[in-house]
Amino acid sequence: MTKGVPATSTEGALHAGWLTDFTARAPSLDARMAAGKALRAKVPHAAHAHYRPAAARADPVAVLEAQAKTRLPTLVPIRHARMLASPFAFLRGSAAVMAGDLAGTPVTGLSVQACGDAHLANFGVFASAERNLVFAINDFDETLPGPWEWDLKRLAASIVVAGRFLGAAPSDSEDAARGAVRSYRRHMRDYARMSYLDVWYSRIGEKCILDALSPAAREDAQRTMAKARRRNHLQVLGKMAELVDDQHHIVENKPLIVRETHTVQGHPVAKAVDHALHIYLDSLPEDRKVLFSRYRVMDVARKVVGVGSVGTRCWVVLLEGNGDEDPLFLQYKEAQPSVLAPYVSSPKWDCEGRRVVVGQRLIQGAPDIFLGWGIAIDGTHFYARQLRDMKGSWEFDPATTRVKGLPDYCKLCGWALALAHAKSGDAAMIGGYLGKSEAMDDAVARFAVAYAEQTERDYGAVAAAAREGRIPVAKGS
Repeated sequence: MTKGVPATSTEGALHAGWLTDFTARAPSLDARMAAGKALRAKVPHAAHAHYRPAAARADPVAVLEAQAKTRLPTLVPIRHARMLASPFAFLRGSAAVMAGDLAGTPVTGLSVQACGDAHLANFGVFASAERNLVFAINDFDETLPGPWEWDLKRLAASIVVAGRFLGAAPSDSEDAARGAVRSYRRHMRDYARMSYLDVWYSRIGEKCILDALSPAAREDAQRTMAKARRRNHLQVLGKMAELVDDQHHIVENKPLIVRETHTVQGHPVAKAVDHALHIYLDSLPEDRKVLFSRYRVMDVARKVVGVGSVGTRCWVVLLEGNGDEDPLFLQYKEAQPSVLAPYVSSPKWDCEGRRVVVGQRLIQGAPDIFLGWGIAIDGTHFYARQLRDMKGSWEFDPATTRVKGLPDYCKLCGWALALAHAKSGDAAMIGGYLGKSEAMDDAVARFAVAYAEQTERDYGAVAAAAREGRIPVAKGS
């Protein structure tokens, strides 16, 4: 277990340290920053620069094989195929591998609500409840209280791996990682001096996004945001559904989208869906219950999503509100225990979907109004959200991505990570530890380079296992 990481509570308070005497006087800002600075004597910045594989390091192939046992067998080959598309795709899907590696690295003992999978592609824009676009973390499957250093190092490592994948020079990839850490450090120190309410209400909106970018990167951002605005439920309806007898049905695209017509894990589809919807409804606030209850189910299908998530149970439900021009697509996604769980002190949650939703509400700042959770009729823990609501992310395709824009995007990710951590952790202590110099920036950038090399070795090992037939891989996925 990681020492100094507070435990969670399934009854609401995420950090045991928050259950304190409200009449006690809290340490001052200066005192907390000084306490953070003092931690450098225990864990020098330079200690974060090193990565050495543990002598008993888990075989990455064995990790994937263990995960496959909890997933739908027919989809596991698709997961492996997607992970083998590139070292960057492998890193995206191997959060469990990196979690084990990070558990052996130095930490200060300062805890935040960690994302648990803060790689470069898990940031993006989405619509707030006020219908404004904001930039933030957009994936919380692995969220759990844990060391802030783990998220920062995973982000930095993903930048170096992505930079190499996109064809950037090694020095440029390292500089981009360094820039992300620098952005995290500077914004964390800014948040340390803000009121708690100001931090809570802070958003990285469109103007903030564009002001933070160079002219070249700004053009890419504007294109991404324009695309996000078009990604609404009507757009999904036109893409995923067709009219049959004046009623919309989800179009199959086997094996990626499959309409189940008979049973779901041995239960009649109608019964399984009805059960899930009622359990989910119980998790919503009262006002959202009223809104959601106005919609009616039209169709349901199983859908393959992401890279690392492939093989987990995921369903798309098409609902209709005030006529056929008022669709709502909900995604019900299986929530398994966080990959961080073996390495932090954390009681077991009664529902892993609740863990995901509570963590997202804490650190995202402007979460989906339909976030909810439940346990399905077959015992599957799940969370639910809108399938698409003005969501968009930058593309990482060597054929289309301009490497020159990578550093600016990475700085934006560092900023978003700092905001997420400031909402849930002690920004003053973390900021005091990080300091004003670039020592931490350089150290984590060096770690990122070393871990990128580890990722490429792991990718090669998994590719060899695929060639040898040790793990199944789908063709054309």
